[in-house]
Amino acid sequence: MDIELLHFRDSDKILIDNRMMKDVQMTLEYLSDVLFGTLHRGELMREALEEMDWRGKNNGNLKILENRRYTYKGFKRGVAIEGCFSAYEFILEGLFRLQLGFDKGALETGVLLLTAQRSEKSPYGSTSQMVKEEIEMLYPTISMPVSVALFDLGVPMILDTEGGDGNGVSIQANG
Repeated sequence: MDIELLHFRDSDKILIDNRMMKDVQMTLEYLSDVLFGTLHRGELMREALEEMDWRGKNNGNLKILENRRYTYKGFKRGVAIEGCFSAYEFILEGLFRLQLGFDKGALETGVLLLTAQRSEKSPYGSTSQMVKEEIEMLYPTISMPVSVALFDLGVPMILDTEGGDGNGVSIQANG
């Protein structure tokens, strides 16, 4: 389990003030446990967030825009969770979605979940350094306090259960 949590614009203080820091950390660890090595992460992420009470009816509104289907992955006590593990580039969409809720006064801070994995050919250095630079470059358009959680969820494993002698051969998908 490898998660790096980066805080920007005092998002950590807001999480502490809202008594959400431990809840966020436990949720991130649970997501990592549930999603590590899996292929279809979207539905598993929704289920895990529901189990951790981020999608409950008493938590507030998951909707980003009224009368639209756009929703956060989770919401609890003024904190929204947004994320995507298929591409680091979701950083732009995720931050935009969180900023909308912040500007409307619907949330105090957000947690953006991203993959830490990028192409080995990337000339940009570490993912955490790239996040730090991009958060700064996006200011003032993205001005909200936000935490970014970078996950290393491993390479998806596909079990070979068709035919064969049932020896449990596993095949790694190229990511």
